[in-house]
Amino acid sequence: MMCRTDWVVKVALFFCLPLAAISFAPSAIFAAPNKTPDEDIPEEVLRAEIYTDARSPIDGKLLTATEYVELLENLRSLDSIPPEDLVSPKVREVVELLRLRKLLRQFIPFIP
Repeated sequence: MMCRTDWVVKVALFFCLPLAAISFAPSAIFAAPNKTPDEDIPEEVLRAEIYTDARSPIDGKLLTATEYVELLENLRSLDSIPPEDLVSPKVREVVELLRLRKLLRQFIPFIP
């Protein structure tokens, strides 16, 4: 009987010890290195930082601060123009024809 319990204890230790080591290892391996006080920038300083570059809301290109302000002013000036005037009459006609085609395809599905 004694031999059997020793075997059970050995098997339990064989499986439990590596699992315990594995569970504690990632915290030691992947722990973030401590920053020195020189590298740690206070949040107040980061909040007060002035941005000197920006991204265009149209195409995502990098812009300087002055180019960004000019672009926003140009976009705001377009707000007063009705959307119908921003699209050429030819494009408007094509859109209407596509809407008509979509409506007709519901009733006549073999229209190309």
